[in-house]
Amino acid sequence: MIVCIAEKPSVAKDIARIIGATNAHDGYMEGNGYQVTWTFGHLCTLKEPHDYTPMWKSWSLTSLPMIPERFGIKLIDQPSIKKQFSIIESLMQKADRIVNCGDAGQEGELIQRWVMQKAGAKCPVSRLWISSMTDEAISEGFTQLKDQADYQPLYMAGLSRAIGDWLLGMNATRLYTLKYGQNRQVLSIGRVQTPTLALIVNRQKEIENFKPEPYWVLATVYRDTTFTATKGKFTSKEEGEEAFATIEGKPFVVTKVEKKEGKEQPPQLYDLTSLQVDCNRKFGFSAEMTLNLIQSLYEKKYTTYPRVDTQYLSDDIYPKCPQTLNGLYQTKFAGVAPYAEFIRPIGGKALKKSKRVFDTSKVTDHHAIIPTGVIPQSLSDAEQKVFDLVVRRFIGVFLPDCKFSTTTVLGEVDEIEFKVTGKEILEPGWRVVREKVSDNSEYSENSENSENTEKEEKTLPTFVKGETGEHQPTLTEKWTTPPPYYNEASLLRAMETAGKFVEDETLRAAMKENGIGRPSSRASIIETLFKRHYIRRERKRLVATPTGIELIDLIREELLKSCELTGIWEKKLRDIEHQKYDAGQFIQELKDQVTAIVTDVMRDPTNRRITVMPPEEEKKKGKKKQ
Repeated sequence: MIVCIAEKPSVAKDIARIIGATNAHDGYMEGNGYQVTWTFGHLCTLKEPHDYTPMWKSWSLTSLPMIPERFGIKLIDQPSIKKQFSIIESLMQKADRIVNCGDAGQEGELIQRWVMQKAGAKCPVSRLWISSMTDEAISEGFTQLKDQADYQPLYMAGLSRAIGDWLLGMNATRLYTLKYGQNRQVLSIGRVQTPTLALIVNRQKEIENFKPEPYWVLATVYRDTTFTATKGKFTSKEEGEEAFATIEGKPFVVTKVEKKEGKEQPPQLYDLTSLQVDCNRKFGFSAEMTLNLIQSLYEKKYTTYPRVDTQYLSDDIYPKCPQTLNGLYQTKFAGVAPYAEFIRPIGGKALKKSKRVFDTSKVTDHHAIIPTGVIPQSLSDAEQKVFDLVVRRFIGVFLPDCKFSTTTVLGEVDEIEFKVTGKEILEPGWRVVREKVSDNSEYSENSENSENTEKEEKTLPTFVKGETGEHQPTLTEKWTTPPPYYNEASLLRAMETAGKFVEDETLRAAMKENGIGRPSSRASIIETLFKRHYIRRERKRLVATPTGIELIDLIREELLKSCELTGIWEKKLRDIEHQKYDAGQFIQELKDQVTAIVTDVMRDPTNRRITVMPPEEEKKKGKKKQ
């Protein structure tokens, strides 16, 4: 008998239907030589400190650092889990072969391997590795089952991550709670959550300590068009007024008119982070909400595997794209086919194949998030919004580049130069798919961005070199502004690039290796900070609470709160996955670092303490500060 184990009952039932295991039993399906069972996500977890020795049950500084000689796993203590595990164990003990049908990623590998270990499975194990849940993908996956040994590096990376999080989280949380928490408040420290909190706290301090400075901008309106002085900002009012007096009443002369044509490529396909960023900016969805929605679309077979950090497709996907587009062409919502008009011009022709889209060398386990071509039914409003973004991004990569012209006009008044730039769309190309998905102003990241877009894309009147005429100069006082507060979109980007602000798409992609957290875990890290009352939402802003600020101020060990150092750990975990780094060395380094942190904190002679404050009081205190 072949035993297949999936990560959720719904996934198991889809697999069972495809392979002919149609007889339902308590906790599994059976038929056609198969038994298909399931977990509910994690059934097992790493043992807790007291499972290793009774000495570690009570929290005390003398028991730190807690470093087990060998890490073990245990069953999560819940009746439903115990019942399902006993069914799985019974099936696995009698199995001739096991097929691991867990989610095709690091976490999915870890979940199922731990269950098999705990069940004492001895038979050979195969791995089902698929990127979508369509019937076709499942059928094809079963004809191409892999050997479990092929995924050993993936498992070692997941195991190293879990052990690393245990070592740092268990030891640092007890250490800080006992040393600084006055024994009345647990101070939760984590390998990823603490550097993420530090990002928010440091940005907040930058804003609070920011001292606005005035500057003056000289501009003039000629033929209903605002030209700005190229000299830039005047730092003193007197200097600005002097320039204003120089040009007042004198004619404006157009000195140069330059028109350049350019092309704009379609944006790259979505990975999980870029999808979460867009959903936060456009719809105000939290990172966790977006992950849940795209996971639901994946399980309903409408989109591909979501927990990915690549924006590329492998070359073998290209021949399947016309079929996917055909499914989207037929897709209707409320009787309207929203994508037909975009697909019709490229239907029946050879599709564009760009290296920015199809590049097998940029794809490891999974490709970018794309629609499957299965026609969706009964989507919720939120699911439809996420699906729509994914579809438009996918169609866009096959459409022509957007062609535009940029016009730069220079003018002069008494040797003071002025400039205006306008952008005109000549052929929208891929932009036609974007027109109906404009940023909702309520959710735009900051008003400056939308203003800049409008300025950039406005069309100018026709100017001719040498023309001259009257103008109305203005001198406007402005103030320098602090950086914006993080919102979920900008925080996800900061986590992706280890706290560095990177606008360029290519450079950002190169920095992903040193980002903090995995794309699939960043949403839960942000939610953990909310649950611990270290941060709170103020409209779209993420604001650190007094406790969150105090905690970061308290931590002097850079290892615990540095994004760059955490990013280096993350790179090592990726290297373990790709067999470029040794898992044993990673664990040993963490053991040494944890030991050093414990020693440093124990030696701290100061009487530093964290203020204990319930969340309600924190809110009041936070409001008074504003």
